[in-house]
This record gives sequence, structure tokens and C-alpha cells, in this order.
Amino acid sequence: MSKLGFIGLGIMGAPMAGHLANAGHEVFLTTRSKVPADLLTGKAVACASAQEVAEKADIIFMMLPDTPDVQKVLFGDKGVAAGLKSNAKGKTVVDMSSISPMDTKEFAKKINALGADYLDAPVSGGEVGAKAASLTIMVGGPDAAFERVKPLFELMGKNITLVGGNGDGQTCKVANQIIVALNIAAVGEALLFASKAGADPAKIRQALMGGFAASRILEVHGERMIKRTFNPGFRIGLHQKDLGLALSGARSLGVALPQTASAAQLMQVCSANGMQDLDHSALVRALELMAGHEVAKA
Repeated sequence: MSKLGFIGLGIMGAPMAGHLANAGHEVFLTTRSKVPADLLTGKAVACASAQEVAEKADIIFMMLPDTPDVQKVLFGDKGVAAGLKSNAKGKTVVDMSSISPMDTKEFAKKINALGADYLDAPVSGGEVGAKAASLTIMVGGPDAAFERVKPLFELMGKNITLVGGNGDGQTCKVANQIIVALNIAAVGEALLFASKAGADPAKIRQALMGGFAASRILEVHGERMIKRTFNPGFRIGLHQKDLGLALSGARSLGVALPQTASAAQLMQVCSANGMQDLDHSALVRALELMAGHEVAKA
């Protein structure tokens, strides 16, 4: 059994930390608000700061909203780096947030300089995947650190891949978010077109699921669009952030991502209309606003 730390116990972080605790590991927890009481079972204990977590744990996981949040938790007052200064040997910091690949490389260098390993390991699968321990985990970092942490990743996910060095895990996640956003937009346009033409969008979706257009997005998010169930599994605001990372990265690389920019603008329409906390399948609402027609009634 390992001494683990988990920082960030939100919609996804809480169930992920729960899987580690349920496996019998000693888990040291901290989060921006209060640690959920249902996590404080077995060997799981609450800590006052990220520094305390880093002092007590050998492997420190983070699941945070954005790049500035990770930077603050790592290097801010009573942060992870402060907890590693006196005892970093043999420890590993694992960032499972979705943040900037370039900043990740700099964070890794600073943690390495203290004597600890660093893995960036963003995930895909949303709240459903976090609860079911079926997340896809895209990892960047050294081979030895990956092999050390892999049994713990397997408690949280199913498809676990070391894609390269530090930063490459985050690059993979950005690529994932591009594909997901464009697929959500495509499904939204298809169902809106069918509905506006007078067809039953539910039956259209059923028919398409048996053909070449079938996809996980059509299956899950297409159903959300029809049933109007936009309670968040993954919020529009967070997907906006990820597409922002894609577009800023594209500018620095001199690459044009026109369809990504279009999807980002659709999400901006949703946010401008107070929908940033809805599930990202609600991107269809931007299309509906422009068409003056809804795919289906609630």
C-alpha cells in the first residue's frame, strides 16, 4: 500500500480519490473548499494544505480546473513545492488536470529540480468515467515514473497510454478536446437540420447509430440534445478553456485550426447566454439560437 496525496476534489477529483482510498491506500486529501465527508473513510485523512499533502505522501495527484490553479498549488504559499523542499527523493507529482502543454514542461523542470519526478496525465471520460473508473489517461513523463504510478492509474481508468515526455500528455488531451468539440458541433448540426425539416430527431439518431456516422458523441451527447439533459458531466466553461489552449498553441506553432475556432465561438455564444455551467453537449443551444428552433422540447 502506498502513501498517496490527492489535491482537488471536484466533480471528477472526488470519485478518483475515492477509488484510491477504496483500494486500501493511505490517502491525504485537500481541496479548495471542505473535503467531502464520504471520502474520509478507511485510511483517508484531510490535510490543511498542499504542502502538508506533499510532505506526507509519496505520490501526489492533482485534479484542478486550469493552468493558474496548478501553478498556485505547486508553487504558491504552502504549495506542493514547499512540501518537497526537505524530502523530495523518490516522490512523484502527477497532474491529472487539463492545462497548457508549454507551462507543463516548465512545471516539470521545477519539480525535477527539487528531486521529484513529474507526470502530466490528463484524462477523458468526464464525471461518468471518473465514477466508473473507466477514464482514458494520457500520460507524459519518464518511463520509470510511469511504471511506478501505472497500477494507481489502473484504479481510475481503463485506457492508459504513455504518449511521450512531459507536456505530451497535455498535448494529447488538447487534441482529444478538439475532436470532441467538433463532433459535438457536427451532431448538433445534424439533429437540428433533421428536426427543422420535420423529422423525429430521436429516430434519426437511432438510424445513424447503425451506420458510418455512429460515434460515442452521437450516442451520449445526441441523446442529451434530444432529452434536454444538460446537467454537467463536463462543463462548457472548461471545454472553452481547452479550446483556448488549442488555439493559443496553434498560434505559437503557426498552425490554422479553423474548425476548432468555429466550435470555440459556438461555446462562447453559450457562455454569453449564461450557459457556461451546462454540459458541453449544450453547444447545440448556440445553433438553436441562430436557427430559432430547438432540436426537441424538454
